[in-house]
Amino acid sequence: MDQEQQQLNGAMRSVSINSNGLATKLNGHNGCKGTDETDNVRVQPAAASGVSFTIGSETSKATNAANSATAATAATANANANAIQIQTSAAGASAAEKKKMVHELCQQLLLTDEQVQELCYRILHEVRRGLAKDTHAKANVKCFVTYVQDLPNGNERGKFLALDLGGTNFRVLLIHLQENNDFQMESRIYAIPQHIMIGSGRQLFDHIAECLSNFMAEHNVYSERLPLGFTFSFPLRQLGLTKGLLETWTKGFDCAGVVNEDVVQLLKDAIARRGDVQIDVCAILNDTTGTLMSCAWKNHNCKIGLIVGTGSNACYVEKVEEAELFDMADNNKPHVLINTEWGAFGDNGALDFVRTEFDNDIDSHSINPGKQTFEKMISGMYMGELVRLVLVKMTQNGVLFNGQGSEVLFTRGLFFTKYVSEIEADEPGTYTNCRLVLEELGLSNATDGDCANVRYICECVSKRAAHLVSAGIATLINKMDEPHVTVGVDGSVYRFHPKFHNLMVEKISQLIKPGITFDLMLSEDGSGRGAALVAAVACREDILNSK
Repeated sequence: MDQEQQQLNGAMRSVSINSNGLATKLNGHNGCKGTDETDNVRVQPAAASGVSFTIGSETSKATNAANSATAATAATANANANAIQIQTSAAGASAAEKKKMVHELCQQLLLTDEQVQELCYRILHEVRRGLAKDTHAKANVKCFVTYVQDLPNGNERGKFLALDLGGTNFRVLLIHLQENNDFQMESRIYAIPQHIMIGSGRQLFDHIAECLSNFMAEHNVYSERLPLGFTFSFPLRQLGLTKGLLETWTKGFDCAGVVNEDVVQLLKDAIARRGDVQIDVCAILNDTTGTLMSCAWKNHNCKIGLIVGTGSNACYVEKVEEAELFDMADNNKPHVLINTEWGAFGDNGALDFVRTEFDNDIDSHSINPGKQTFEKMISGMYMGELVRLVLVKMTQNGVLFNGQGSEVLFTRGLFFTKYVSEIEADEPGTYTNCRLVLEELGLSNATDGDCANVRYICECVSKRAAHLVSAGIATLINKMDEPHVTVGVDGSVYRFHPKFHNLMVEKISQLIKPGITFDLMLSEDGSGRGAALVAAVACREDILNSK
């Protein structure tokens, strides 16, 4: 679940909405066809990292070019020369010269067509490593089997519960699926006190069971036996649709006695200890699977789920024979949903040929250095900080703000990702939002030239993120090789950045095979409604199998 959308500071609130109340404004996703200045820059291939990474038995021309020793030496020399030139000439430089300096520095953030194509090759290679038994253990893109084999067909009916646990708050939802793709949904958010987050596993699940019981009483379903879908957004090794072992806690949780245990069983045990409500836990899933399921209920072509929010991940429909770790003896169905966990792509050096000094800085100061490399180049947790690092370098070199920064600008984590969206939402030639953001940063004397350069830096960082995501999605679409695929998308970056949707559509269109078509569909509450739909489909299949 994307926690940016649920910053409630420990408060609880109740929500009651129906299908007509779920429409979300795309903040410029539709009809935002304007270009930005990054479209007008001719970019040379990025500096090589010096790390050689071979795919199969051969390395593509793009990799050879990126990793040649000559290119690396020349790139280093050019970078040093540029730095010296900036420092010595920025003080008396004209606005046009400063603009040129910013554009030269940002070239490393712009991906060439050759680099994007190379990314597609490498992502496919890693996906295949994750799917294969022999290489799965060493693969960075794990491609976990979800055991979800059936998508919604629109005929699911009835009342279903969903439990969404992924951060310092959790949600309980009651969803009533009705005819004509209509539904009623009621939900409540509950806080998890700090002492429970770091207490025992029994305490945590007893707290969740108590909140479930209270919720059912409040919504007059206390005496009904209801199916439940459980969204559990922590690293999970799934062994079946209703069995998953926690790999490790993240997000500030450290409950004893849960790692390597089946979290579904722990929830069932807690419900049984109370003995007051009847709940059938039908499925455990992550938010990416929920996103796909939520979209597939309305659009049966939806075969990929994507999150671009605080983090980034994707899942997709794969042929059973390709998923070598899928182990169901009595299986007679052709497909299974795969959770790629693609945020870790590049942890083995596969992204080094497009990483920059700013990416290295982000990584070295993160809580998990060397991990989630792809995610750190894309997601909302890091996008604002990437922009801040570029701004700091340009300010310290005298190119921006006459070399005069501010305490806020020079403080890690205080250039929020929402600022990137706000700055890029300004109409061309206007800087209203940009000036408001700069004032919040303590920079009140920015010139129009400064504002234009700040916006250009934001555009470079967000465009690169959109192109990286697009390379991943195009790779999955091409691998599936179906005539039309709908991609269900959720997450704050995709929802609120004014150009992200169109940047993705444009780049994916360039990368997919001829004859294949696709569209991007905004998901409506994947971690909530999607969980209920996984439970609904599981119940539907149980009924069919019992006949």
